[in-house]
Amino acid sequence: MRAYVIRRVLLLVPTLLGVSLLAFGLANLTPGDPAAELLRRTTDHPPSPEAVAETRKALGLDRPLVIQYVSWLGDAVTGDLGISYGTRRPVRTEIIHRVPRTLELAVPAALVALVLALVLGVVSAVNRNGWADQVIRVGSVMGASMPSFWLALLLIILFALKLPVLPVAGREAGARSLVLPILTLALTPTAVLSRFTRSTMLETLGDDYVRTARAKGLSGLRVVGHHALRNACIPIVTAFGTSVGHLMSGAVIIETIFLWPGIGKLAVDAILQRDYPMIQGFTLYAGVAFVAINLLVDLSYGAFDPRIRLGQSRAR
Repeated sequence: MRAYVIRRVLLLVPTLLGVSLLAFGLANLTPGDPAAELLRRTTDHPPSPEAVAETRKALGLDRPLVIQYVSWLGDAVTGDLGISYGTRRPVRTEIIHRVPRTLELAVPAALVALVLALVLGVVSAVNRNGWADQVIRVGSVMGASMPSFWLALLLIILFALKLPVLPVAGREAGARSLVLPILTLALTPTAVLSRFTRSTMLETLGDDYVRTARAKGLSGLRVVGHHALRNACIPIVTAFGTSVGHLMSGAVIIETIFLWPGIGKLAVDAILQRDYPMIQGFTLYAGVAFVAINLLVDLSYGAFDPRIRLGQSRAR
């Protein structure tokens, strides 16, 4: 297993290099001059061309892009992502400060989505073409196609205006502030994962070993839970990992609507302020989060399917 993990980690190196190139390239493709934007925030009058040129030299923006990328990548490897133009604080500090706020929403939303999706998907598969299956399928299609910002506005109107039982935005109300953003975040992953669960369960329930387990007289709950669901978990885990990656990188729209001080809200503010170091830092963070979660998903396959563990052992 150790050799397999080492191989997987080594394969991530070119992926991370690609992520860093994307992060650097996106910021440099953004319209506007970073030096001019920085001077506009620090002076009350339009910056002169001489001041802009001097600032560009001080920031190293007058160098070729290749040299800038190599220099930025070398600093990023050591954890130095530059200084934010907006807050004048290190980008790494800003991101580290905001990530726990995003996790307060992402982790509960992911758990809620996983539990609901497994229950709904299994019920839908077991009652194929029944009324429960029809209701769940229609609900999952609606949930997957419903824009998250629209759902957020509906929940705000219902629970914060019509029935003023939950706060509209911010996190001053404690745990009550988490309810609306978590429900909004959990909707789309629940809908997508429930459809994955249903399709994989239908496939698995038709396999020979499931029919054999039923022929042996095992209870329906044991057949579905122990045999069918466990062997149907790999595509479900893959889809779940993708959903968690989106949540971990910051639900940009949801955090903006609910004024939640997470990493997504930080990214929106950086884009509006043309804070190039922050945009680069956020893009790099989001890419690394996706890569790390995909690695964990790959390593978890062996826990669900013994054939994968056997293949790893033979490879060694």
